[in-house]
Amino acid sequence: MSASQLANHVLLSEPKLSFHPARRSDVHIHPLRGLVQYGPYSKGLLVPDPIRVATLAPAGESQHLYDFLKELNSRYEPTERTDYLPAWPGFQQVFNVRMTGAGNSCHMELEAQLEHAYEASRSPHIVLAAAMTRALQQLDRRRNLFDVLFIYLPDRWEMGFTGGVGEDFDLHDHVKAITASAGMPVQIVREGSGLAYKDRASVMWRIGLALYAKAGGVPWKLAHTETETAYIGLSYSLRPVISGKPRFVTCCSQVFDADGAGVEFIAYDTNEFEVQRENPFLSRTEMFKVMTRAMDLYRRRHAGRVPRRVMVHKTTEFKPDEVDGCMEAFHLCESVDLVQVVEDVGWRGVLHEQPRVKGEPQAAMYPVTRGTLLGLGPFDALLWTHGAVAGISNRPYFQGSRGTPRPIRLIRHAGHGTWDDAAWAILALSKMDWNNDALYNPLPVTLEYAKVLSRVVKRMDRLGTTPYQFRFFM
Repeated sequence: MSASQLANHVLLSEPKLSFHPARRSDVHIHPLRGLVQYGPYSKGLLVPDPIRVATLAPAGESQHLYDFLKELNSRYEPTERTDYLPAWPGFQQVFNVRMTGAGNSCHMELEAQLEHAYEASRSPHIVLAAAMTRALQQLDRRRNLFDVLFIYLPDRWEMGFTGGVGEDFDLHDHVKAITASAGMPVQIVREGSGLAYKDRASVMWRIGLALYAKAGGVPWKLAHTETETAYIGLSYSLRPVISGKPRFVTCCSQVFDADGAGVEFIAYDTNEFEVQRENPFLSRTEMFKVMTRAMDLYRRRHAGRVPRRVMVHKTTEFKPDEVDGCMEAFHLCESVDLVQVVEDVGWRGVLHEQPRVKGEPQAAMYPVTRGTLLGLGPFDALLWTHGAVAGISNRPYFQGSRGTPRPIRLIRHAGHGTWDDAAWAILALSKMDWNNDALYNPLPVTLEYAKVLSRVVKRMDRLGTTPYQFRFFM
């Protein structure tokens, strides 16, 4: 396809975020500046005050975490990303709630002999996982005495963070699987990326945001969205055959409201699937079950009402049986969009601008603008969720400041009309990750969260029938 055959591109506006449930004027395109200026969306609502933090550290190293918690209450100026990152004024100044250490019984250290056992073992990840499991079980007995648990992992244990060749093990996901089952929010603090990282403002923004969200707070929501719309992210994961557990898990991210908020999700085991190129696809019956349960979440949050419009995102194609299952589950909805989001595409785009004097257009100094939408056909489009953004600094802000931004490819398997609404929703949902201090993610939160959930859920011993809160998996 040549450039002359491409449709004219559309430039979607940068989505704004809301920082107050009633005041429509409390909006900003910048999540962190919005927090500094207006405070969090859930300010004054049911968020613990103070947020009580428990700690778990290697033997003799708890002081590292105590000092780190004190830093959260201090002010820091940024030394990197200065065109984006505001100064960190302190946790209470940003979120309007206090943060403090929990009672003495909630501060534990791993066994002193762990260090020797870890160094002597040919499988250090097994030794480390076992020690962490024992400690977490003890802390679970004191669950009512704290709100969030901080775990310190030093860099010298890095060999134990993953398994060996052919072993499906990840310490982060192992810990999350245990604590999520117990309803225990956890923040893992690494030495290199947390305690020793040079830019303290950057670290405090990342950890402060995560702490507030994991304690039940809502930092922001989307300001301008289509009402009575539900967004669903669907992700699949396969368990190893040798695990002895059901081979397949489908993890459906929580149903997101029109404002991008959602605090629960469902996880559902199934055996009715087909694997093609290592990608599983559901039968019509199983897709109907998954989507029906997802709709139950929405109705429970909206006094029994069904959404007028539903948008479902996943990274693989929707097979005909999956389309039929979705349509059957959403038969009461007026509009249904089933959109495949492909992250790895070969397309690139370069922004050109007219020269100041007569001549050929020249490559601009900045990349393609974020929000650029280019139709490839009636069912395909390219969307730049990564690109230059105006209004962040004196010049266009390019997150990461390197490379040529790739678009994502949108493939519609059901739905009709222009791409504008579906693409803008994806652009807006890329700003709804409360576990990240960046302006946006490359993917919408429906898929970012779904990937995390599917990775952790497959490590859980058993899946309950009730919905899970995502804050336990962040």
